[in-house]
Amino acid sequence: MSRLDSFIRRLEAQRTVLNWAAAAIAGREGPVLELGLGNGRTYDHLRDILPGRAIHAFDRQAKANPRSMPEAPLLVLGDMEQTLPAFAARHGRSAVLLHVDATTGQPERDAVALAWLPGHVAALAADDALIVSGSALEHPLLIATPLPEGVPAGRYYAYRRASG
Repeated sequence: MSRLDSFIRRLEAQRTVLNWAAAAIAGREGPVLELGLGNGRTYDHLRDILPGRAIHAFDRQAKANPRSMPEAPLLVLGDMEQTLPAFAARHGRSAVLLHVDATTGQPERDAVALAWLPGHVAALAADDALIVSGSALEHPLLIATPLPEGVPAGRYYAYRRASG
């Protein structure tokens, strides 16, 4: 498969998963977290499908397209290994949806560089929160859940946060 075809399939899976996740949290109160703003495409999509919902975006630096840039109070800049615990200290385990898109695209490198991430995700997620991620997250409180139909296994990952 060409890199272009792989990219298109990834984006199609991402859109399917985000739409499914938005429907799954309908009626639940709590913030949505975008971990890894990047160019802002998925943040912009979440804003579109979750109107009126507080969506906090985290990234090392602001480099998103200006049309996809969160308002200042919803944009958290800096090293997520420090900014996520600080956010959890202020907001507790209140997030009902977390979209994790904080990878380098190199799974071997991410496994080492982002080993802290699953613990921080679990510390932010409310009971039964939905976590969707472009990479696998290993943590005892994150329970794998089936993806929506049409999303191939290994293309995206979904979890529910266990109680406790």
